[in-house]
Amino acid sequence: MSASMTREAALRMGLAAKELNSVSVPGLVQALANRLDLPLTETKLASITVTDLREILAGDHADENCVIGVDDDALKRAVRLLWGEDVSGSDLPIVDAYTDGDMPASIRVACASNAGEVLDGHFGSCVNFLIYQLTTSELRLIAVRPTLEADHDEDDRNAARAQLVADCQVVCVQSIGGPAAAKVVRAGVHPVKIPRAESARAVMSRLQKSLDSPPPWLAKVMGVKPPSLEKYAELVEEEE
Repeated sequence: MSASMTREAALRMGLAAKELNSVSVPGLVQALANRLDLPLTETKLASITVTDLREILAGDHADENCVIGVDDDALKRAVRLLWGEDVSGSDLPIVDAYTDGDMPASIRVACASNAGEVLDGHFGSCVNFLIYQLTTSELRLIAVRPTLEADHDEDDRNAARAQLVADCQVVCVQSIGGPAAAKVVRAGVHPVKIPRAESARAVMSRLQKSLDSPPPWLAKVMGVKPPSLEKYAELVEEEE
């Protein structure tokens, strides 16, 4: 296995190989690597379809006769495991179902995280970005985006990380350097520092309360007129 592979990606492939019975873990990893290229990340594994997996296992680098005895149901179960569904022992939180348009007047917020559903990461070194969609009354975790692939960008890893959250209006981090913050702002995202590690969902719940009285930049994103900043100022004071 690649030294840069995350524990989560390795866990998914190990469980998928077990589901396929006649496929060894090294054989599956090698077959996937030849199809997807290294490093094998959660993002790449989530792109695999049943048709892809069937073709991958029939390739020259899969185990000999590996597709014998593997029916469509087993392939479907293996693909769901590669996607991260029903993965026992996963370090990642469960993602809520979401389709664009499900939550009108919502905003999207990224949280820098190193473990579970905790906001405990620095922008330039966190393992994942937790992506939330929220309104004043609803909160969903809609994606977990690993940063491993962005860190292989030889030109500008901070710019690559900024692109990972470019569809968000806000990114919450424990810390972020000036040059990185400039790249985030250039991507149209507002960085917010939360200096103490804590539950990402708790931070999102506090942000939810500020949506009733958002600051001007957030009001613009929401398409509403900016009200008083008093509630937001109190929120910032609590975080600092």
